[in-house]
Amino acid sequence: MAADRRIPSGEGARGERRRREPRPLDPAQLEALALAYVARFATSAAKLERYLVRKLRERGWEGEADAQPDAAALVERFVALGYVDDAAYARARSGGLLRRGYGPRRIGQDLGAAGIAEDLREEVRPGEAPRRAAALALARKRRFGPFGTERPDPARREKQIAAMLRAGHMLADVRAVIDAAGQEAAEEWAAASED
Repeated sequence: MAADRRIPSGEGARGERRRREPRPLDPAQLEALALAYVARFATSAAKLERYLVRKLRERGWEGEADAQPDAAALVERFVALGYVDDAAYARARSGGLLRRGYGPRRIGQDLGAAGIAEDLREEVRPGEAPRRAAALALARKRRFGPFGTERPDPARREKQIAAMLRAGHMLADVRAVIDAAGQEAAEEWAAASED
């Protein structure tokens, strides 16, 4: 005797939930989405605009097709109100990446991807002291060079150098950290910057 199996409402034959189509956006919903996004995430103007354009593409627009909203105008208004500040975002993002051990090249790439203008990227470019501190932080975190349990063999040394270069550090800084005689020597090198 077969058991009586009923499919709950809202589910397909295999018990999978059917996705409800999202309702198209109206001006108030679009602004609410933008407000929620800037309240939750530190963002740049370009990232906010990409988010809004994606939401419009996914959900569509309620109303006349010729009255489609201008996401750029909404972003400009948020910038004017001070909800979005590219300079503050660039400073905060740059500082966070430096503390995590990333170098200037990688920081510039990250800010460029976020839509930060070249002049702002140049303004927050780290000087020598923060650059050296970031290289030291990455070597310490990843146990490279003198921070490892033993001196690396040549192949391992090359891999460590490559990892630090991918993290955006300059070759001279990488070699100074990896080839330091010991932890104290690496820390002295970082502290001896001219900034």
